[in-house]
Amino acid sequence: MSKPSLARGTRDFGPEQMAKRTFIFDTIRRSFQRYGFLPLETPAFENLSVLMGKYGEEGDQLLFKILNSGDFSGKLTEADWQAGSKPLTTKISEKGLRYDLTVPFARYVVMNRGTLAMPFKRYQIQPVWRADRPQKGRYREFYQCDADVVGTDSLLCEAEIVMLLHDILPALGIQDFTVKINNRKILTGIADMIGAHGMEGPLCVAIDKLDKIGKEKVVEELLERGFASDSIEKLEPIFSLSADEDPFTELKSWLAESEVALKGIQELEEVWAMVKILGLENAKIEFDVTLARGLSYYTGAIFEVKAHHVQIGSISGGGRYDNLTGTFGVPGISGVGISLGVDRIYDVMEELNLFPESQKTSTKVMISNFDEEAFTYGLSILPKFRKAGINSEIYPDSVKLKKQLDYADRKSIPFVVLIGSDEIQSGLLTLKNMKTGEQQKLKTEDIITLLNREDQ
Repeated sequence: MSKPSLARGTRDFGPEQMAKRTFIFDTIRRSFQRYGFLPLETPAFENLSVLMGKYGEEGDQLLFKILNSGDFSGKLTEADWQAGSKPLTTKISEKGLRYDLTVPFARYVVMNRGTLAMPFKRYQIQPVWRADRPQKGRYREFYQCDADVVGTDSLLCEAEIVMLLHDILPALGIQDFTVKINNRKILTGIADMIGAHGMEGPLCVAIDKLDKIGKEKVVEELLERGFASDSIEKLEPIFSLSADEDPFTELKSWLAESEVALKGIQELEEVWAMVKILGLENAKIEFDVTLARGLSYYTGAIFEVKAHHVQIGSISGGGRYDNLTGTFGVPGISGVGISLGVDRIYDVMEELNLFPESQKTSTKVMISNFDEEAFTYGLSILPKFRKAGINSEIYPDSVKLKKQLDYADRKSIPFVVLIGSDEIQSGLLTLKNMKTGEQQKLKTEDIITLLNREDQ
C-alpha cells in the first residue's frame, strides 16, 4: 500500500497550531461583534454562473470546478471532447469551490435584499480555494476573515475600519503596525492630470511597487507600459510627498485642477477628522499616494495594513466599492470592507513570539488511575471539574504512574490529581503541579477553586 499524502497546496493543523489559530479567530470575531457586524456563512461551493467572469480571465482559470455527479460525460459527443477545455467545462461542471468571500456575499445580498436591515454589516470567517501554483506563503486552501458594510456611502464606515484594526491587532499583541490609506479618486485624478486619462490601471500597478523596486525601476516600467516621458516627469511629486502630520496640503495644490482628485482628498480628510473625534490616540494611520491594491475593484478609500520588523509585512487590505452587486443585475449598492490574512497574521505572531502561553483549548487537569477502586472514585469527581468549567480528563488504563505522568507531560497538562487508598479514605486528594513538581493535599472543592484562580 502506498503511503497517504496531502494534496499539494494544503496543510494539516495539529492541536498546537489549532489552539493558536483559534486564539486568532476568537479575538477577531469578538472585535467584529463589538462593532455591530453580524455573522454570515455561505456554502463551500457555488454555481459556476455566480463565480465565472467576476475575477477576470486569470481568476476563471484558478477556480476549482466540481465535476457533475453521476455519469458526467454520458451525453458528450466526439465534437465536445475535441472542442477544448473551456467549452467542455461548461458541459461537465456546473459548480465550483468559492474563490473569495466577496462574490458569495454579493450574491447573498442580492437574493435577500428585501429582508436585510440596511446598511447591512456582516463578517465572514471561512476557507476559500484557488487552483494556484503552491509556493511559500501561498496555499490552495486558506481562510479569509472579512468584515463589510453595504448599503451606505457614509465615511463613518471607513473611520470604523481604522478603529477596528486598532482594536484587533493590539488584542493579538501586534503593536507595531501602520494602516496605510489612499483613495481611488486621487489615483484617477493623477492619471488625468499627467495626460494619461483612463490609464490609472497600469499607472497604479507600477507605482504600487515603489517600495519594492524603487523609483528608477518604476519609471522604466511606466515607459514600457506606454506612458510618455513628459507624463512621467509630471509624476515627480508622487516620489517626494511627505507622509507627515498634514499630508494633504501639498497634494491639494498639486492636484488643484482635478475635481475628482480633490473629492478623494476631501473624503480622506473627513475620515482623519472622524478618527480623531472617535478618540483614537496615536492613530497609526498614514496616507500613501502609491497604494493601489486590486484596482479595478475599488472606487473610494483603499486600505493596507503593514506589520513592521517582520518578513511578510502586509497582513490586511480592503477598500470602498460602489457596485458590489451590479454583476448580479442590482446596481448601486455601495459598500466598504476589510479582509484580514489569518495565515499571515499567524506567521507574524510566530515570528514575534506573541502567542499567549496558556491556550484555553488544552486539558488543565488529569486524574490518575491506579486501580479499579481509584478509577471509580476518579470517575465520581471528574464531572465536578467539568461543571466548574475546567478542561479535565481521567487516564483510561491502570498502568504505572510514570506512564501516566509522561502522557500528561507530552500533552502539556499542568496539573495531575493523584488518587490512592489514603486519598480515598481521607477525602484529601494529592494535586501535583507538573511544572514545579510541588504536591499538596486538598479537598476536591479546594482544587477546583485553585485551578479556576489560575485562569484569572
